[in-house]
Amino acid sequence: MSMSLADARYFLNRMIGLFRRSLASLRTRGWQATWQRIRVHTRALPAPRGAPLYLPEALPFAPFSVPNSVEPRVSIVIPVYNHVGHTLACLRALAAHPPQVACEILVVDDGSADQTVQWMPQVQGLRYEVRASNGGFIEACNDGVARSRGTYVVLLNNDTVPQPGWLDALLETFSMVPGAGLVGAQLLYPDGRLQESGGVLFQDGSAWSYGRFESPEDPRYSALRDVDYCSGAAVMLPRALWDQLGGFDTRYRPAYYEDTDLAFAVRASGHRVLVQPASRVVHDEGTSNGTDTQSGIKAYQVRNRGVFAAKWAAVLARHPAVGSVPSPALLHRHQRQVLILDEVVPQPDRDSGSLRQYNLIRMLIEAGAHVVFVPTRREHAGAPTEALQRLGVEVWYAPFLEGIGPWLREHGPRFAVVMMVRHHVASECLPLLRSYAPAARRVFDTVDLHYLRERRGAELAGDAGLLRNAQRTRTRELAVMAASDVTVLVSDAERTQLQVDAPDVHVELISNLHEVAGGGAPWDQRRDLVFVGGFRHPPNVDAMQWFIGEVFARIRAQLPDIRFHCIGADVPQALHDLAAGQPGVLIHGFVPVVTGYMDEVRIAVAPLRFGAGVKGKVNLSMAHGQPVVATTCAVEGMHLRDGEDVLVADDADAFADAVVRLYRDETLWQRLSAAGLRNVADHFSLDAAQETVRRVFLE
Repeated sequence: MSMSLADARYFLNRMIGLFRRSLASLRTRGWQATWQRIRVHTRALPAPRGAPLYLPEALPFAPFSVPNSVEPRVSIVIPVYNHVGHTLACLRALAAHPPQVACEILVVDDGSADQTVQWMPQVQGLRYEVRASNGGFIEACNDGVARSRGTYVVLLNNDTVPQPGWLDALLETFSMVPGAGLVGAQLLYPDGRLQESGGVLFQDGSAWSYGRFESPEDPRYSALRDVDYCSGAAVMLPRALWDQLGGFDTRYRPAYYEDTDLAFAVRASGHRVLVQPASRVVHDEGTSNGTDTQSGIKAYQVRNRGVFAAKWAAVLARHPAVGSVPSPALLHRHQRQVLILDEVVPQPDRDSGSLRQYNLIRMLIEAGAHVVFVPTRREHAGAPTEALQRLGVEVWYAPFLEGIGPWLREHGPRFAVVMMVRHHVASECLPLLRSYAPAARRVFDTVDLHYLRERRGAELAGDAGLLRNAQRTRTRELAVMAASDVTVLVSDAERTQLQVDAPDVHVELISNLHEVAGGGAPWDQRRDLVFVGGFRHPPNVDAMQWFIGEVFARIRAQLPDIRFHCIGADVPQALHDLAAGQPGVLIHGFVPVVTGYMDEVRIAVAPLRFGAGVKGKVNLSMAHGQPVVATTCAVEGMHLRDGEDVLVADDADAFADAVVRLYRDETLWQRLSAAGLRNVADHFSLDAAQETVRRVFLE
């Protein structure tokens, strides 16, 4: 069939199906839910951000090969009954973009009478399994899984076109989400519209395909989420769990509601059912059985709804009433919903503040909260936004986020807690929160005390104008604290400062949050010095100008072969020029993964001369067992003792001498390495912050 005929058939089926479903919906769901379904068809989709959908060209058959492993981790089971053209498109997609994971592909033929029988044996690597007799979709799936060899099994309809990365995204979810039992893909129509991002079940067993005909990039549908069920067109689960549950319940033979029943059984066994929108699969809905529920196999959908509703009546009683319109507020009604307002989404590979925020979000999700992130710049940040969505964060952005005020007017009432990050964001948003989220606890995250950092920088520069700016910042920052319910600080030193400046403010301490990575390479296998820090932060620029310009030459005079690795985004040209005149200085700029520098470089330096808060660069090194030489400012509020956990020096000669001493002294190096690991575990780990996070966000 040519693509033009296929497109015409799809459009006709869609219109007929919409008309029939609308009539049925009016009777069963009422006018509000029906109108919501109809009006999405009048909306133009925004231009997609990512690559266009991959749709294989409908070429004449010629032999080809598909991925195949003799020791598969994943088995892809594709039940078929005729429609060989769709089966070929599905297999060609798997061949064109093979998954990274070792897999096998089984086509389970349930009695086809077309060219399936002639062509499938010619596909190299394919396990073509022919059933003895036609038994229907459920029996074909159960039979196919029984013949599979993988640790995980994927049920994949033959009228699907899996998109690049789909399988690896499904599998990754099981390692990321404790208790994951069944994970489904986001299903798309061939024209790019969303077919389903998980399903919603109402009290009578009727279903709602969440997001149908809308944009797959809409924030409501783009994040990992617990769902009532996922369509069996593309789902993954552990083979052991499938066997434990007995596969698809044969009371639904030949088809329909078996996938919904399986999802409920998975949840009843104590596991989670999730949709992973990072896994995208195009599905030509209705290829096998059409869309008319009044006749043919499709009629079993109506019958089996009653069977399903009777079996799961007690569970369905807790589901939304018929006529409800699914929304984020409704779907997350049983969770504590936490909103985070910041200028941009965190980029944990670029700065310590982002890493702290990212790990805080992880902690909230692991505690069962639903986290919503709204960047006030309204920008989709690409990979950092998608990383949050893979965690399960509902991230909003333009064009779906038209403005902060209108968005809060619609969504504000659902939040128990709203955290505003940085004082200028809080100043702008506090009036909106008072109007649109009056019941929410207002949490102000300072990141660091801006006025304290600005004042110290002004004093170092001897600039009276900067000092006046710092005073204005102090006024604004303290006003935000007075209007907030809780102010979150990162440093105990800052808490002491606020006891003087604003003694009535309710303060909580959530410092930098790090995983304790371990010791890395031993002393004798490490070389050189390293600094990590973004250069949009003025204290980092000043620190490198001082260290490269005044300190490093003193170190190299005693250690002539030593090199200094300067890592961080947005390096100013003046720093490049300064480094060009200093032998041994390597300016790397942004490095996506800095682990190698933490694990293989002997010493980290933190030569900050002004600033505030807690220095993530110090925590990061210590979390990898890398000792640090720092200034007094850099170790402020970090529970560090000079000579025991860190070496501290504030003038160029003393700083250089401390570096040389530590570089040469293996015993001292090992003592500081072990002490740094303990310090992170005791004060800056996720475990250390658990109680405060619970008190601020979850009570």
